[in-house]
Amino acid sequence: MSGVSEPHSARVPPRKRHRALGFGVSQLDPRAWFQLLRLAHYYNYSHVTPRRLADIGPGVRMAPNVSLANGERIKIGAYSHIGARCSIWAGDSVGRITLGRHALLGPEVFITASNHQTEPGTPVMDQPKVERDVVIGDDVWLGARVMVVAGVEIGDGCIIGASSVVTRSIPAGSIAVGNPARVVGHRGDPKADAEVRRADAPLGASRAM
Repeated sequence: MSGVSEPHSARVPPRKRHRALGFGVSQLDPRAWFQLLRLAHYYNYSHVTPRRLADIGPGVRMAPNVSLANGERIKIGAYSHIGARCSIWAGDSVGRITLGRHALLGPEVFITASNHQTEPGTPVMDQPKVERDVVIGDDVWLGARVMVVAGVEIGDGCIIGASSVVTRSIPAGSIAVGNPARVVGHRGDPKADAEVRRADAPLGASRAM
């Protein structure tokens, strides 16, 4: 056996050398840096600036990837929690969104105060928007991926099951699930609580995969 050891570079597996080379090349690619600037710009106009304009009460917790639009027409009550990847989009001109105190929004909740018109003959994206206020009361829990459309009012103490689409107003203290969301009971009702658990079950299964 020879007493001379192999150079360190000879012992580095080819796959690792290829990864290291790829990493170095990516750092020199100007397109990567340009994309980074675009992401910073996106984060500024979709979160930083509208959050500064919004009326946010004390003790509010909000994930850093929450998307806000037209913050001057957004009000979030004290001690509310806004989960990851939620979208709260007030209207461009008049549509306001108001969340009460102690509101709890699960991940990927979407709330909008405007909608496109659908008259034939004109592309939907070119049609004027219809804006209506959205009011969500105190102590309301919106499960993951709930969608709330323009003009809806959700009363104090409501629970909306995961993935529900709220297209009409929900009375205070109600539990609602489904697309479109329908009232299945009230808080403290065991049957209604079971409906909420069933609505959450598919989401839990998808996370486990």
